[in-house]
Amino acid sequence: MIFMHTLLTGDGMFSKKCRLLTIEIIILILIGIIMVGSSSCVWAEEKFHNSNYFMIRQIIFACIGFMVMYCTSRISLYKIRPYAKIIFIICTISLIVVLIPGIGVLRNGSRSWFGIGSFLIQPSEFFKIAIIIYISDYLAKKYRIRNFKKDLLFPAFLVLLGFGLILLQPDFGSGMVMVCSIIVIVLAADAPIKYFVRIGILGVVGLTILIVSAPYRLARIISFLDPWKDPLGAGFQIIQSLFAIAPGGILGVGFNNSMQKHFYLPEPQTDFIFAIFAEEFGFIGCALLILLFLSVIYQGVKIAKNCMDSYLCYCTIGLISLFAIQVMINLGVVVGLFPVTGITLHT
Repeated sequence: MIFMHTLLTGDGMFSKKCRLLTIEIIILILIGIIMVGSSSCVWAEEKFHNSNYFMIRQIIFACIGFMVMYCTSRISLYKIRPYAKIIFIICTISLIVVLIPGIGVLRNGSRSWFGIGSFLIQPSEFFKIAIIIYISDYLAKKYRIRNFKKDLLFPAFLVLLGFGLILLQPDFGSGMVMVCSIIVIVLAADAPIKYFVRIGILGVVGLTILIVSAPYRLARIISFLDPWKDPLGAGFQIIQSLFAIAPGGILGVGFNNSMQKHFYLPEPQTDFIFAIFAEEFGFIGCALLILLFLSVIYQGVKIAKNCMDSYLCYCTIGLISLFAIQVMINLGVVVGLFPVTGITLHT
């Protein structure tokens, strides 16, 4: 989220049009720190004998993020543009290197991180930013998309390359978020709708093959359709998530009073943190949080509309769609509208 803000605001971090966006993102980060502390305290006490372990880490990374945001917000996207290709190549190489045993860190069955000990960096997150900048630069030079082979075949190849490398980790959720954000950019570039119909058909066929070919993905789809078919296996997490949301009611059970964080919902401080938030703050709290997310998205769209340059417009649209799609999928998973994907919530 901090990285998205940095690129959206560019040189004008404290300008009037970006001031509200900055305040909203700070509020979301503070809410995230508080909820990480609340949702993880029981698990942290059991595992590390320190109930504030995860919250302290969150505070440290937030402080580092704010410092990076302040420094890099002085750099305009125009200054980044000449290096878009180099940045993309470096990020692509990092996706290849992270797959090498002994270099990439294996965690929960995925080799998706670089790092030492508990300090980890996920190269796919940087790749998603890099491909948005590079394809925005590429499409801005085309002025108008007239032919699929001439104008979109190369971006489609880059997206498939990135998606394939991320899928090898495997991290299906991050790959899908990246693909969807690029599709939004191409839509903003006024590409003919007929291209999207063809791509959509190919996408459905490809997703079907990917789901059927991987037993764990098929199990997630089956558990999505009927989580009670395997309540102690593939359906366990979504069932426990719904058990957390249900008692929240209108006003919630109160801050730090969640029962599901007591070893019922696995690692509640990560992908399913919204379920704990819903339990503690209820429907009204969830509605206010979602409104805050929507306001951030609206501010991003407004910045994109005010961009006079097509490159800046495409970059902004891509970044805000990256944020919006990830939030939408995470919330959808937590309430049972989408299959479990492992996508985190931006807070």
